[in-house]
Amino acid sequence: MRNKLILLLLLISAFGHAQEIEIKKIDQKIIIDGQIDEIWAYADSAYNFQQFFPMDTSLAYAQSVAKVLYDDQFIYVLGVMQNPDGDRDYITPSLRRDFFGDANDSFSILIDAFQDNTNAFIFGINPFGVRREGLIANGGSGQGAFSLNWDNKWKGEVRQEDGYWVAEMAIPLKTLRFAEGQTKWNVNFYRVDSEYAERSTWSPISRNFSIVNLATMRKMNWDEPTEKPGSNISFIPYVASGVSKNFQSGDPTETNLEAGFDLKYAVTPGLNLDVTVNPDFSQVEVDRQVTNLDRFEIFFPERRQFFLENADLFANYGNSGTRPFFSRRIGVARDENTGQNIQNPIPAGARLSGKVNDNLRLGFLSMQAGREGDASLPSYNYSVLSLQQKVFARSNVSFLVVNKQTFDDVSSFDTSLYSEWNRTVGVDYNHASADNKWNGKVFYHQSIDEIQPDDAFATGLELNYGVPKWSWRLFTQRVGANYNPEVGFVRRRDVQQLANTVRYSYFPQKGGIQRHGPGLDFDMVWNDQFGFLDWDMNILYDVNWRSSARFSARLRRQYTFLFNGFDPSGSGGVRLPSGTGYHNNLIIASYNSDQRKLVNYSLSTRSGDYFNGTRINLEGSLNVRYQPLGFTSINFAYNRIRLPDPYSSVNLFLIGPRFDFTFSKKLFWTTFVQYNTQIDNLNINSRLQWRFAPVSDLFLVYTDNYLATNDEGFINIGASKSRALVFKMTYWLNF
Repeated sequence: MRNKLILLLLLISAFGHAQEIEIKKIDQKIIIDGQIDEIWAYADSAYNFQQFFPMDTSLAYAQSVAKVLYDDQFIYVLGVMQNPDGDRDYITPSLRRDFFGDANDSFSILIDAFQDNTNAFIFGINPFGVRREGLIANGGSGQGAFSLNWDNKWKGEVRQEDGYWVAEMAIPLKTLRFAEGQTKWNVNFYRVDSEYAERSTWSPISRNFSIVNLATMRKMNWDEPTEKPGSNISFIPYVASGVSKNFQSGDPTETNLEAGFDLKYAVTPGLNLDVTVNPDFSQVEVDRQVTNLDRFEIFFPERRQFFLENADLFANYGNSGTRPFFSRRIGVARDENTGQNIQNPIPAGARLSGKVNDNLRLGFLSMQAGREGDASLPSYNYSVLSLQQKVFARSNVSFLVVNKQTFDDVSSFDTSLYSEWNRTVGVDYNHASADNKWNGKVFYHQSIDEIQPDDAFATGLELNYGVPKWSWRLFTQRVGANYNPEVGFVRRRDVQQLANTVRYSYFPQKGGIQRHGPGLDFDMVWNDQFGFLDWDMNILYDVNWRSSARFSARLRRQYTFLFNGFDPSGSGGVRLPSGTGYHNNLIIASYNSDQRKLVNYSLSTRSGDYFNGTRINLEGSLNVRYQPLGFTSINFAYNRIRLPDPYSSVNLFLIGPRFDFTFSKKLFWTTFVQYNTQIDNLNINSRLQWRFAPVSDLFLVYTDNYLATNDEGFINIGASKSRALVFKMTYWLNF
C-alpha cells in the first residue's frame, strides 16, 4: 500500500516539461532494495519522457519517472517504469552483467560531470537486477562511442510490481570523475521497453542520432557545491595456473603458475592511474573467426580489459582502416594454423588517463613486452601519449605520439623483421557541432623510423551531416607508400581514397515500418602507378520496422585491379596474374529479425560475379533464448566459389555454435565451438565464471584445437593440435 501511494505521488507531478532536475542532500542512508521509501518524496523528479524510437515527435507511451538524491558517499537514483497495459513479462537474454542490445528491458542514467557534452558515464539495470556500467566517448556518436568495458563497484536492485517496475541505484561518488565546487552536471535518463518496442529519453534526442548522444543533455543542479570525493584506490590481484600441450610440435606438457595485479588510483578527481604487473589475459574470450577471402589484413578488435578502459583516448585516431595506434600490436601474435591468439609476455605496464581540467584530457600508456624466444622477438617498450583539447562547443584537437623501442641488441635478431625503434606522431581535429548535425574529422599522421623515407604519412578527412530525413557522408584519405606505424593498423598503403554516401528516409505515420529509404554511394581507391585499384558504386535501400527488425540491400558494380597475384578461393590454389582487372556485379543484402522473440536470427549475403568466376555467400546466426538463464546461438558462413580452370573452385564452411548459460547473476558458463574448413581447424573454448564477490571472479577455461577436414561434405575430426586448461582467480579490493 505504501509503495502504491508513493507511486501515485510520483505520477501526480508528471505534468508539464521539467527542463532540469535538482539533486538534494540527505542525512540518512537509503537501503537499496527496490522499495520506494518515503525519503524519495523529498526528491525532485524527471518526468514526461520523450519517445526516441519508433518516433521522436511525442511523449512515450510507456512513461517513466526518475529521481536523484545524494549524501557524502553516494548518488542515489530511483527509476519507476510504468506498464500502461498492466502486468507483463520482461525480456533479458541472460543474467550476465553488461547487457547490450534491443532485446532488453532496461533503465539507465548518463552522467557528464564536466559538462563537455563529449564524455560521460552510464549506469543501467534491467528488471531482473542485472547491472551494467560503461563510458560514453565522442559525444555518443560513431563507432566505439559506447563501451561497457569499464568496471566499478556500485549497488543496484529492482522490484517488479503490478503495472510497473522499480530500479534503485547507489553510485559511489568516488567512482566518478568530477571537480570540486561544481553546481551543475549534465544528465539524461533513458528506458528501453520491449513490450512496445519503444525507447524513450528524458532529454529529447532526434531519432537519427544514437540514444546515448550527449548533445542535448539536461542540467542536474546541486543544492550545495560538490566536494572532493574520498580516496579511490583499487587493488586487484590475481593468481592463475594452467597446463598446456602442443601436439604438433611434440613438446612436453607445460605447466605454469602465475600471479600479478592491477592497481587503480585516482590521482585527482578527474585523472586516474592504472598499473598492471604481469597481466594475464587467459580468461579473454577467443576471437570470432572469419573466412578470409581478402587481399589485406583482417582487423580483429581488442578484447583485453586493460587496453579497453578509456580506449577512445588512444584508439580513435585516423579511421577504421588506418590507425596510428592499435593495442593488439602489444603482446599479441596470431597463429594462422588455429586462428587463435598467441600471448607474448608483458611484465608490466601503466596508464594515466582522464581529465586534467574542464577542457583538457590526457592519456599516457607505457607497456613493457618481454622477449619471446620461440618467435625470436626482442623485448620492446611501447609508449603512447595522447592529448585532447576541447575547442568550440563539442569539438577537440588531439595530439598523439607513439614510440616503440627495444633496449636489446637487435643485431642478434633478424633485422629484416625487427627494428630498434619506430615512432608515429599525429594530430586529429574531431568536429561535432552543438546541434550534432555536423560531425567529422581531419587528421595527419607521420611515421618515423631509422631509414626515414619519404612518403611516410597518412592524412584524411571525414565529414558527416545528419537530419531526420537526410544523411550524407564524405570521406577521403591518402596513405603514403612508406607509412609504417609498427604499433598501428594500416589496411592499405600507397593509396588515395574517395568515398561518398547519401541517404534519404521516409517515416510512415502508420503501419509496421518505422523508417525506409534509398541511398547512393561510391568508393574509389587509386594510386599514381596503377591508376584505379578498386572502385564500387551502389544503389541501396534500407527498411527498419517498429518491431526493431531491419533489412538492407544494395546492388553493386565494382572493379578490382590486382597489382600482385591473388588466389580468390583462399585455398592456396593457382593465383590470378598480377596486372589484371575485373568488373563484377553483385548483390549485398542483410536481414535482422525481431530480437525480442525467443527465437531470432540474422542473414546476410554477398553473391554474384567474383573476379573471373562466381561466388554465392550466405552467413548469419540463429539465436534461441532460455529466458533468463541464457541462450544458444549458431553462427555460420558458407562460400561457394566457382572459378574456371586452372583456378580452384571450393566450398568453404565456418560454423560456430555458442552455448551461454547464466545460472544466476554470479555463475556463468560459456562454450564456443568454431569449425573452419579454410584452415582445417576445430576450436573449442569453454569458460566457467563464478563472480563470488563484487567485480571479483573465478575462471576455469578449457581450450582445444583439432585437425578437422571436410571430406565430401562430412567433417572428419582428426588429432588434437593443442590443448590447454587454465584456472584464474581475481579479487577486487577498494581502499
